[in-house]
Amino acid sequence: MSTDTTASVSTHILDTSIGRPAASVTVSLAARSGGDAPYVTIGVSETDADGRCKDLPALPEGTSHVRLAFDTETYFSKKQAEAQQDAPRVRDSGAFFPEVTIAFAVVPGEHYHVPLLLNPFGYSVYRGS
Repeated sequence: MSTDTTASVSTHILDTSIGRPAASVTVSLAARSGGDAPYVTIGVSETDADGRCKDLPALPEGTSHVRLAFDTETYFSKKQAEAQQDAPRVRDSGAFFPEVTIAFAVVPGEHYHVPLLLNPFGYSVYRGS
């Protein structure tokens, strides 16, 4: 939850290759204060069955930039292993993007919802509501 002195962040992932939420994707949240400061990881979460991270930590006061890193390689490797059980002649292995990292600026008092639309060969993000 954002306050007058902090911003807040939420995210969810939709696997557009199957038209369903992407469950069990590890998401790392990092923050920094100022463009020259290093990012510091402040929390790690995993998407639930609805593709949402409901336990990302609050951003520290003074945060100006946020970075979300999504472990897409592990997610697609699990999907690939499951698909091979049913169809051993799957053409492609894993994900083209092993990780999706999104960095964005924040201002205190605002909430930032960042959906990730994901498939094995591409992704798209936007500021949601």
